[in-house]
Amino acid sequence: MAFRIIREDITRVKADAIVNTANPHPVIGGGTDTAIYEAAGKEQLLNARKVIGEIEPGEAIETPAFNLNATYIIHTVTPIWRGGNNNEFDTLKNAYKNSMELAKKLKCKSIAFPLMATGSNGFPKDKALQIALSTIQEFLIDNEMKVILVVFDQKAFVLSGKLTNKIKAYIDENYVGQANEREYKYRRNNSVRYQEIEEYDGAVCFSQEEPVKLASIAIEPIDKTFQEKLFEIIDARGLQGKDVYKNYISKQVYSKLQSDKHYQPSKTTALALCLSLHLNVDKTEELLKSAGYVLSPSSLSDMIIKACIINKEYDLIQIDLYLFENGCQPFNKG
Repeated sequence: MAFRIIREDITRVKADAIVNTANPHPVIGGGTDTAIYEAAGKEQLLNARKVIGEIEPGEAIETPAFNLNATYIIHTVTPIWRGGNNNEFDTLKNAYKNSMELAKKLKCKSIAFPLMATGSNGFPKDKALQIALSTIQEFLIDNEMKVILVVFDQKAFVLSGKLTNKIKAYIDENYVGQANEREYKYRRNNSVRYQEIEEYDGAVCFSQEEPVKLASIAIEPIDKTFQEKLFEIIDARGLQGKDVYKNYISKQVYSKLQSDKHYQPSKTTALALCLSLHLNVDKTEELLKSAGYVLSPSSLSDMIIKACIINKEYDLIQIDLYLFENGCQPFNKG
């Protein structure tokens, strides 16, 4: 997936371009600006910044990254919040857009942003986040680049809206926690699938009271593999490969699925494909089951994803935000 959200100090992030929320004048500002100058080397970065001179709001200009683990620092000036009626939204959008366009011009394959304008500039965090996401999404429709949104701490990250409340309500009602749910697992071996079983003290059993030998477990033939079920759906909808995998899985993984009837996807990949195809909950669980997976009520991330599907939210960027907000690993952990 082309988008990632991580909790980190942006000066420690590895990317071709690191975005700095710069002072419009060639001086060291506060917040992210100060941190980047200190990490890159104050004197050399300030000298390079003085060569640029003034930067207009929303404009983006590059310098070398010096001591940062990057090739470029892209300096952009973000708006000060004055109530929302002074072109703040357009200026912030331009800061993101122009930074990505400049990174593209510089042939960067990755770019890392802080959540811009939310510090001393006072831009409301939820509004700033939505501008960041919508602008990044627009750019990624026609461009191949890894975009990383770096959030320094949980206080800097705020989601709001009806769907957020619905997800929280669904979690409260359905998430049982790992201590309260005995997990069932599917065992697969090429053309056979074991019925629901669990492990107990190293033995395979149907209950904790009576461990049984593996040889006695009833098995049933698989009617269709994950790959067969997946491409039945794709073919029935007349979809092309790029319609399925773009921004959901890599082209390489999709090619493996095409060529290998028995290719075993990870649960993350299987879920991403269900989301890409906008499957409802029943169809999602059916397709997951063919790969040996379930949406477990004892998994917080599974319950968040299930709530998103129920509410017809299939965008991975948005789902990653809900996962991130609740302390779960986003889809792309790399």
